[in-house]
Amino acid sequence: MALQLNFTSKVFDIETISFRGHSEQVVRGGRHLFPLLPKAFEGVKQVGVIGWGSQGPAQAQNLADSLEGTGIRVKVGLRPGSSSMEAARQAGFREENGTLGEMFAVVAESDLVILLISDSAQAELYPEVFKNLRPGATLGLSHGFLLGHLKNEGAKFPANVNVIGVCPKGMGPSVRRLYVQGKTVNGAGINSSFAVEQDIDGRATDLALGWSVAIGSPFTFKTTLESEFKSDIYGERGILLGAVHGIIESLYDRFTAQGMSREDAFLNSAEAITGPISHIISKQGMLGVYEAVGADGRGQFEAAYAASYPAAKEILAEIYDEVSSGNEIRSVVLAGERLKAHPMGKIDGTETWKVGAKVRASRKEDAIPLNPFTAGVYIATMMAQIDVLIEHGHPYSEVANESVIEAVDSLNPYMHARGVAYMVDNCSTTARLGSRKWAPRFDYILTQQAYVAIDEKAPATAGLVASFKEHEIHDALAECAKLRPSVDIFVE
Repeated sequence: MALQLNFTSKVFDIETISFRGHSEQVVRGGRHLFPLLPKAFEGVKQVGVIGWGSQGPAQAQNLADSLEGTGIRVKVGLRPGSSSMEAARQAGFREENGTLGEMFAVVAESDLVILLISDSAQAELYPEVFKNLRPGATLGLSHGFLLGHLKNEGAKFPANVNVIGVCPKGMGPSVRRLYVQGKTVNGAGINSSFAVEQDIDGRATDLALGWSVAIGSPFTFKTTLESEFKSDIYGERGILLGAVHGIIESLYDRFTAQGMSREDAFLNSAEAITGPISHIISKQGMLGVYEAVGADGRGQFEAAYAASYPAAKEILAEIYDEVSSGNEIRSVVLAGERLKAHPMGKIDGTETWKVGAKVRASRKEDAIPLNPFTAGVYIATMMAQIDVLIEHGHPYSEVANESVIEAVDSLNPYMHARGVAYMVDNCSTTARLGSRKWAPRFDYILTQQAYVAIDEKAPATAGLVASFKEHEIHDALAECAKLRPSVDIFVE
């Protein structure tokens, strides 16, 4: 049973969208709503943005730009001596004008505290953050990780503060880049979910919606912090990062074993996924890819899909269990101390990614093949992730964003421009740990089960391809597409 997530707003218009009888409410964003922000932020004189990782620079700059002229100050809080101090100054936040300071001092003086330090740092520092929150203030999170950690610890948020979440469905650089593009195309941005964990004064919903509009979200849908951390941590271990990493490794090895050159193997695996397959899904949905491979390619697509779906779903069901039980959060917290002695290495030194760097350097976009086998494997894994989330009651807007939209409209374009290895090596610690842990599992199960079944012409599970064609997610994606801004993200 999906979550019931109706909400009301005194500030913003709410739209209702329907996914085959499942109704959800959203707020459509855009710069025309910026005049409403003072009302949404009523009672807030200072927004403290704590941290300068992936989301910190984007959200601090977007909020400062959107709230300019309102009298609401945006102040960045960092640890004393932080290496990020100079980067924050370069972005316009400075001690002398009161927009940059020590993190706990900024927490103590802010009406809205947006906590964007790393997950492991939140687990370590939350008692001090809670101690410094002013009674009646609002704690804002862009990830439900801290809630999951508190559940593991048997701890709770302070009872005298609001607790809200605004969770962009994309990496921080995407949040900033599309906001900047939105100066010329109204509504360009990264979708966000919002959650209200505690509302002590009746202002929490409108403050969360105002925050989401101010960072440039084209549309905002409601979830809960618990649903968010389960779908988010699960998704980055799945199709958003871990699975796509493992899929590409498995396909590259398969194609080279079949006699393709190394360059062609990379083109037909990584480049096909982050290029044409993602482009088509973004604009025409997954069925658009099925149509685009043509009559000659559908047999390969269907064979790859039917063999890969059950294999991928086995791993994805396990990942969901590990996330929902708190085990993945525990593993991230445990890694905090370990990584000080044993930092994570990089993946870009293996053959796949070395070849990929050369291929991308001489890339011709119109020469990238739409490989039907690759499309079948990738979309089967995406659909398996979708089904696991639906089976656990996640709202359709969250399912669509965490499994499809975030992949093809935010992460995959960055992977296409800079490389999958670059993304794996430069994302958040939580995501990097998850990719390194689960990508080999996807590689293994596809190679050892799915591809063996195809090569041995084992009977496929009846009805899998038919279920894909008739799946309700296609309607959900079509509804979400109506809210999509016309601009595509631009990555240099």
